[in-house]
Amino acid sequence: MRQTIALKGTVIAFGQEIESGLVVVEGKTIQFVGPADSYTGDMPEQVMEVKDGWITPGFIDIHMHGIDGHDTMDGTPESLQAISHALTRFGVTTFLATTMTAPYSQLETALQNIAQSNREGMPGAQVAGIHLEGPWINPSYKGAQKEENIMPPKLDAVRHLYELADGLIKVVTIAPEQPEALEAIAWLEDRGVIVSAGHTGATFAQAAEAVEAGVRHFTHCFNAMTGLHHREPGVVGAAMYHEQLSTELIADGIHVHPAVMSILYRIKTAGRLALVSDSMRAAAMGEGTYDLGGQEVHVLGAEAKLADGTLAGSILTLNRAVGNMVTLSGVPLPEAVEMASQTPAAILGLAEHKGRLAVGFDADIVVLDKTFEVKSTFVSGKEVYRREK
Repeated sequence: MRQTIALKGTVIAFGQEIESGLVVVEGKTIQFVGPADSYTGDMPEQVMEVKDGWITPGFIDIHMHGIDGHDTMDGTPESLQAISHALTRFGVTTFLATTMTAPYSQLETALQNIAQSNREGMPGAQVAGIHLEGPWINPSYKGAQKEENIMPPKLDAVRHLYELADGLIKVVTIAPEQPEALEAIAWLEDRGVIVSAGHTGATFAQAAEAVEAGVRHFTHCFNAMTGLHHREPGVVGAAMYHEQLSTELIADGIHVHPAVMSILYRIKTAGRLALVSDSMRAAAMGEGTYDLGGQEVHVLGAEAKLADGTLAGSILTLNRAVGNMVTLSGVPLPEAVEMASQTPAAILGLAEHKGRLAVGFDADIVVLDKTFEVKSTFVSGKEVYRREK
């Protein structure tokens, strides 16, 4: 017999907060969502009462490198499993394992490891695929990626990594102004890969040409790209102008000012703006010195930087990103949750069964307290994390 459970409390569903709401789960699937007094079925024996918090869909992080001392580029099953487990403490139920600029030999190892780990299954948050960030970027906009490993996006190399990943490459960040990039973009787009403009020095015109070639997304908007100027809109301007395209936002209040976070939300709306962590191995680890692709990263307070002061990924988690959009930028909670769940699900083509609390959807569920800290996380109806009292 399949286990049936229920969660009662304030439910974030259908674009609103449902007070005295109810979510009923049978097995791996949601069977009911709505006001508790409208439920006519048998109440499960196991009922979780949620007071002073919210019941939300599981979060989906489409751009995260590592957490809790581990990184995708470690290239080992143990690291990926540890990442999967750690993410549940912060409400993430699905993620894209994100690589970074490195020699092809290291990328090959990382991609093969992700493919193998995906086949064997994850203990917590599930891998929905791979986000390949680099090595096909602009050296002048490299951010915290090592310049010596940046390569031109030659089609043979693009094809090789795509095939090696066993079809798991879902997003590729690329600088569209680089030589041969437009050919690579079109090739990837033909295979259903979401091509994202990022780490790029493109002009607005070059970005528009890339959109024609197949770019459909923008990586961590404002960071590592040409900024908005009234005479040269740059890639930021392109991300805003092409309203049908999606974009990422690192909503920590450090990578992007809270006022600008609010401006981008108003322009893109929640349906086209995906909150991402861009987290590296130092996330959830506290202050100290850590490694990022062979470079020392110093974490002090909420910032992670290279020795020269360059921001090096982040130590943000998605539950905090949701909270920041609400508390720093004045976004209504249901829309902040949407940007961490329904929107990334739609970007990845998973919107028919993930990203919302709705009947027939996967029972990926998060329980938040009023400070946006995670109390419980469910993946496919199984409670994989519960905070100790």
